[in-house]
Amino acid sequence: MPVLVALSFSHMLNDLIQSLLPAVYPMLKAGYHLTFAQIGVITLTYQLAASLLQPFVGLFTDKKPLPYSLPVGMFSTLAGLITIAYATSFPVILMGAGLIGIGSSIFHPESSRMARTAAGGRHGFAQSFFQIGGNAGSAIGPLLAAFIVLPYGQTNMAWFSLAALIAIIVLSMVSKWYKKFHLSKGRAKRKEASASLYTRKQVIVSITVLLLLIFSKYFYMSSLTSYYTFYLINKFQVSVQNAQLLLFLFLAAVAVGTYFGGPIGDKVGRKYVIWVSILGVLPFTLIMPHANLLWTAVLSVIIGLILASAFSAIIVYAQELVPGHTGLVAGLFFGFAFGMGGLGAAVFGNIADHQGIDYVYSIASYLPALGILTIFLPNEKRAKSQPTPVTLPLPIKAE
Repeated sequence: MPVLVALSFSHMLNDLIQSLLPAVYPMLKAGYHLTFAQIGVITLTYQLAASLLQPFVGLFTDKKPLPYSLPVGMFSTLAGLITIAYATSFPVILMGAGLIGIGSSIFHPESSRMARTAAGGRHGFAQSFFQIGGNAGSAIGPLLAAFIVLPYGQTNMAWFSLAALIAIIVLSMVSKWYKKFHLSKGRAKRKEASASLYTRKQVIVSITVLLLLIFSKYFYMSSLTSYYTFYLINKFQVSVQNAQLLLFLFLAAVAVGTYFGGPIGDKVGRKYVIWVSILGVLPFTLIMPHANLLWTAVLSVIIGLILASAFSAIIVYAQELVPGHTGLVAGLFFGFAFGMGGLGAAVFGNIADHQGIDYVYSIASYLPALGILTIFLPNEKRAKSQPTPVTLPLPIKAE
């Protein structure tokens, strides 16, 4: 449990820093005379750097664990934060966003692996506990930006380097534990079985469906995390600070919703959690573009609570589909999630420039309908009742 607390706390600090970027978009847009499309390019740069490297990091560390990669990755995040704080042009902002993305690409697959190692068999709980730290940081970041950065200027982002330094210290201690108490036990004791309870066809279909669900979730989420403040300012004429407070409410709901997905999945099955989380949010997303300010805030909280519960369930479900490849699966899904978030931000930014910010939410509201694809996922309990597991001819040698 102390390791899970340390990982979740570090995840909070990591994502707090990352969340500062979209939180200061209104300030950057005004200060550098950026278009919505350029705002989308900033998000895309960060998300691509965070997504493209993650599967390769996970694949490499499945074969050769690197305990101290976590504090190294946080140094990259620190460098990106300082770069943006003192940026004087749009290309320098993109450089800082890319450095933060690289730090994220190292942090997420390795910390997810360590959370699973410390899970004690409660993999859903461990993944949710780890995730809630990140989502809490994503919620707190915009709130702190509203009171520290926006009123006093861009350079005040540098104060958050203290959070990065604390995370480096904590992650160094976690890395020391991982090296001493896990890697020192020898490969034979830490080797995960490469036998899957599912056929190769089921694995391929299921991974494809899960990735489509990630696309649905994070494409929709990008409309809120990147453009929610602009939507509120444009449609309801609220101040920037009040828009940030409403964004905080949504992100806080996401943090709370994240926690429940894993433990509930441990008890009743992850497929049911995925069903409710993705498809169950559809009525609320369809209503929100037509709601007034009060109901927009209420609906955003409901959407955050329900939609956030899916990710932990999806990650653990995928890891159980392909046992022995924890880092690769975590890197693939975290990376794909970041990539879809970045692509969604770029696409919606272009739509906002040409059709208006309100139109973004009208078309994005239909994305959760892809949750119907959950019907193609195999039943977990039925698979676990099989007397003999099926060994998959995976091309990657399990560690």
